Amino acid sequence: MAKNNFTESKPNTIVSGTHINGEVKAEGDFRIDGTLKGSINCKGKIVIGQSGSVEGEIICQNADFSGNIKAQVTVEQLLTLKATAQLHGDVTTGKLSIEPGAKFTGSCNMEGGSVIKPNPPKPNESKGPEEKQLK
Repeated sequence: MAKNNFTESKPNTIVSGTHINGEVKAEGDFRIDGTLKGSINCKGKIVIGQSGSVEGEIICQNADFSGNIKAQVTVEQLLTLKATAQLHGDVTTGKLSIEPGAKFTGSCNMEGGSVIKPNPPKPNESKGPEEKQLK
């Protein structure tokens, strides 16, 4: 039998009753049923269960929230607020799904979770008629 050349990715978990203060970075998916005060930056999906609580900043690819969140949230693709979710904070996401019963207080910017920067003018490009040189 051939050996697989990949590692099976299992989600990281903060279980109920666990309290973490600080910064969390993860390459894969992450589930929070405990309490996190600080920031989490995850390249996968973040799931916050009904007993989960986050206060700080959340950055991820996708997210499902069921617990209590007081954070600045950036989700690149889809953020789903389940019926038991309570979100207080500003959200930037590509898509937002809110189930009946969920509570959301804050602002929502749907630019895909990334900051859009204006294109700078080219070096030889005129910025307008007021920049004409007089000889």
